[in-house]
Amino acid sequence: MVHLSWFGVGSVCLGVGVAVGLAMSVFPMSVSRGAEPSQGPRFVFLGDSITEAGAGPHGYVTLTRQTLAAATPAAPPEVIGAGISGNRVPDLLARLDRDVLARKPNVVVISIGINDVLHSQNGGGTPKGEFEKGLRTVVDKIRGVGAKAVLCTPTVIGEKKAGTNPLDSMLDEYADITRGVAAAMKTPLIDLRKACVAHLAEHNKADAKEGILTTDGVHLTPAGDQFLAARMVEGLAAAGIGSDGTPQETEKVLRHVVMFKFKETSTEADVERIVRAFGALPERIKEIKGFEWGTDNSPEGLQQGLTHCFFVTFASEADRDAYLPHPAHKEFVDLVGPHVEKVTVVDYWAQP
Repeated sequence: MVHLSWFGVGSVCLGVGVAVGLAMSVFPMSVSRGAEPSQGPRFVFLGDSITEAGAGPHGYVTLTRQTLAAATPAAPPEVIGAGISGNRVPDLLARLDRDVLARKPNVVVISIGINDVLHSQNGGGTPKGEFEKGLRTVVDKIRGVGAKAVLCTPTVIGEKKAGTNPLDSMLDEYADITRGVAAAMKTPLIDLRKACVAHLAEHNKADAKEGILTTDGVHLTPAGDQFLAARMVEGLAAAGIGSDGTPQETEKVLRHVVMFKFKETSTEADVERIVRAFGALPERIKEIKGFEWGTDNSPEGLQQGLTHCFFVTFASEADRDAYLPHPAHKEFVDLVGPHVEKVTVVDYWAQP
């Protein structure tokens, strides 16, 4: 269960060629399209026009399928693109049974949010509360048929410097909602928003509005498809989901375990705000490799009032040591301090 909750946030500043090379080191790349019927697990990529185009001959869904198939050639996975142009979260809900659940998937990768934000310009967007509720319902329904759900943050609407594209602020808000749902529901997250922003900061020195990862600020160039495919493969591997759809052993990592006992005076809203703030730290601190949290349900009665447990994952002690004094972490400590009666912290190296 733990292995299914980790999401990778590293290597997001790599160039497209290096990124694809890294993906190949996780699952070797296949030169075949892999469209033949398979007895392997079924992956469904659910989304909008980016995913619809991604199922084309050179799209990111197809590239991901080729990579996963190369890892298990005897029983390659079936990878299905279920993207429809213009879709928002309410549209996913309306067709989820027909286009996804009826296919009996093992893993569903949900990549949505661009149109929920973009269509706000003409009154057709999705309010934040409805967006969050819809994501939670999609995840619940996927889990209800025994499949694994993987959430993706939305990518970009414009490729200029972060914060200067007209819809950046709103897009970041919706990305934060997706991160919060992933953290609250213990669902693997592939942070495409963070990956794209970091890549563009390094590779768009001319501050072009398009042409690096996208053709028009939204839809992918060939390099963009390769970039997203690499992020998908990395993200699935970091989440512990292999090409056979099952949890895989991961590399040795450093776990930073934090447990809280909240004060009786702290409200549910206070606790929820703290959980959200903790879950947002991976977006703000690049050294964090993974994040997971949960509430106590032990029947042994030995928890000593500790109710909330958080796992923060690092690749090295140096990364952990950079995290502790980081301004974003200090800001979180200031937020949680007035509400916590007891804190326990344990760090350990997890062995695969």
